Amino acid sequence: MTYRAPLKDMLFDIRHLAGIDDIAKMPGFEDAGFDTAQAVLEECAKFNEEVVAPLNVEGDRNPSSWKDGKVTTTPGFRQAFRQYAEGGWQGLQHPVSVGGQGLPKTIGAACGEMINAANLSFALCPLLTDGAIEALLTAGSDELNAAFLEKLVSGQWTGTMNLTEPQAGSDLALVRTRAEPQPDASYRIFGTKIYITYGEHDMAENIVHLTLARVTGAPEGVKGISLFVVPKFMVGKDGAIGERNDVHCVSIEHKLGIKASPTAVLQFGDGTAAKNVMGRGPGAVGFLVGQENRGLEYMFIMMNAARFAVGVQGIAIADRAYQKAVAYAKDRVQSRPVDGSINASVPIVHHPDVKRMLMTMRALTEGCRAMASVAAAAYDAAHHHPDGDARKQNQAFYEFMVPLVKGYSTEMSLEVTSLGVQVHGGMGFIEETGAAQYYRDARILTIYEGTTAIQANDLVGRKTARDGGRTAVAIAGQIEQTEAALGKRDSVAARAVLKRLSAARKAFLDVVGFIAAGSKTSPNATFAGSVPYLMLAGNLVAGWQLARSLLVAEDLLGSAEEVPFMRAKITTAQFYAEHILSKAPGLRDSIVEGADSVTALAIEAF
Repeated sequence: MTYRAPLKDMLFDIRHLAGIDDIAKMPGFEDAGFDTAQAVLEECAKFNEEVVAPLNVEGDRNPSSWKDGKVTTTPGFRQAFRQYAEGGWQGLQHPVSVGGQGLPKTIGAACGEMINAANLSFALCPLLTDGAIEALLTAGSDELNAAFLEKLVSGQWTGTMNLTEPQAGSDLALVRTRAEPQPDASYRIFGTKIYITYGEHDMAENIVHLTLARVTGAPEGVKGISLFVVPKFMVGKDGAIGERNDVHCVSIEHKLGIKASPTAVLQFGDGTAAKNVMGRGPGAVGFLVGQENRGLEYMFIMMNAARFAVGVQGIAIADRAYQKAVAYAKDRVQSRPVDGSINASVPIVHHPDVKRMLMTMRALTEGCRAMASVAAAAYDAAHHHPDGDARKQNQAFYEFMVPLVKGYSTEMSLEVTSLGVQVHGGMGFIEETGAAQYYRDARILTIYEGTTAIQANDLVGRKTARDGGRTAVAIAGQIEQTEAALGKRDSVAARAVLKRLSAARKAFLDVVGFIAAGSKTSPNATFAGSVPYLMLAGNLVAGWQLARSLLVAEDLLGSAEEVPFMRAKITTAQFYAEHILSKAPGLRDSIVEGADSVTALAIEAF
């Protein structure tokens, strides 16, 4: 089965939920209205359907390989990445001043979904480069940006994030990689980094490693971490590639999924290339980004960009699994209908439980896509809206959304890709059908760029408890406005969605109050329900966006050319409300009333 980008649904979200024409009224986005969005998305779909998607299965069967410090990517990846760069896709949402196209994140998020759905392993390379670009735009010096930024934006070079070390997983306070200051204002970097996505490859002429390290004499803990640019090859003042830097890939991981993406172990400063680095002693040459001891602050810029993008990956792989499951269900003939309407075996899509699975896959994917699109629009408004108060409100909303997009969408992808295997039955467990690859590829998404628990702790601590729940309550107020609009409708679907949306919002507010009241006095009880809170909040916001979709679709039924599409939007919203959003009150009960049982069992009893 070939991949087909869900352009109708993407453009519906961008136009009616994200409000792309309103974004186009903001300074800097004047040429980025709906017509532009449609043209860009159509071209993006063509590229990913024809060039990137055909490499997906090959990447799983013939993944990247390592030999003598060099990584060879899957056949076809190098050529496809060259086309990606030449098409200007890497710079899609980066500033025109550094060679980008300056388009809104609202458009960029949809394009990001397409490339990830086409080929998750391939898409990870530009995803990490985007993060490096964001960090340099925020904290890089003019000299540093002149040397590296435009080459990253053009896709001529790629970027990485180097956080994790063998002894320091998510606890960055344990980072030991050290940086020794040099007389010429550079630093020498020594240490080992693990799980570095595209830390070594053959798709670009240089790799720019954004690396966390501790300057000699720096304070202990996270307050003593700095951020450095460590290029694979040194760069001359004229921008030309120079000698090999003393940073090397000593191995790549053998993974459950995303096999074509090389996950590298990088060694900085083992002396391998010391004699080649401008005649100086051992150590990888690095250049400070911003100020010393503020590295974690800068790295969070990359991490937030990556966390949103990983959430989009979850949506992407879910959609790919859904498309494949639908195609199989329409083709696989087995058993007669339970209602006796056909006296012969039929394609399994006729059977109620298969329909239930397909509807679950569809509703979860569309709900999360709508949530991500609205979050991207808030990001655009936070950076470009002419009114200062509007920028602040949108920034708060976007920051609240990031853990939901990342956490809920990736957890959702596990359910959807698992259902995809189930729809295939026994054939889903057979690699040749391809359904299993999506399940395996999706499994990493809830782990990297911060596990679901890390996203949930962020949601509880920074996004809810810190402001006493004000942002969360404000979002609930917006949802209540949607409920008021639903209350004016007479349709069965609108009434069903109203009932479940209202119950979910009230459950959400109960939990927000519980967290705001207990985060300091009862932290264990509060954080015991952090992941269920994230799942409740994500479920609610996705359901809210589908409720908004229903309102739009009902309004357009009389005049829209795509009447079947609009009817499907209404049905999907109703299904989500009755089968998914209906779970919210139960999550509320487990959080507010079930905290004690989480921590009651003695450790030695486990």
